[in-house]
Amino acid sequence: MEFILFAFIAYLLGSIPSALIVGKVGYNKDVRQHGSGNLGATNTFRVLGIKAGIIVTLADILKGTAATLIPLIFDADVHRLIIGLFAVIGHTYPIFAKMKGGKAVATSAGIILGINPLLFLLMISTFIISLYISKYVSLSSIITGFVTVILSFIFQNTGLIIVTSLLTIFVIYRHRENLRRIKNKTEPKITWM
Repeated sequence: MEFILFAFIAYLLGSIPSALIVGKVGYNKDVRQHGSGNLGATNTFRVLGIKAGIIVTLADILKGTAATLIPLIFDADVHRLIIGLFAVIGHTYPIFAKMKGGKAVATSAGIILGINPLLFLLMISTFIISLYISKYVSLSSIITGFVTVILSFIFQNTGLIIVTSLLTIFVIYRHRENLRRIKNKTEPKITWM
């Protein structure tokens, strides 16, 4: 019963559409009507700018982190990584935004922050370096996923190995159109780094 309750709370947390809220409240814009139409940090950066993008990124990360803390708050013997996954599902398929959300990168990172802050810092470093070199957010997200799986093996944490592998596969799936555009050289690059 605890598991079902925690999973439901985590899903609701993940479903909070940060990009939609920031866009409508702060800029009187629905980001779904602009850019890629995606309710994620990348589209927020493109449509609303760096400040809004940073706010949405942090909010989406914290959704994943908060989900992993639910079992700790209630002192329950429920695996925190699994509960965190429900926040990713909520972020990707949000009940508060017609089941059309972001691509799960920031919220996935938030799960790692809640479980292993050092691994999170290594992830962020990998992402920034990849982004600086490639200028592609999608490609950098996928590269970061692969590196995180490798680092999970180095940390010898079975739970992290399984969850980071699943999340990386999911992130690749969510970015399949981006990969096609990169192949066709039609994927937009960032211009602010």
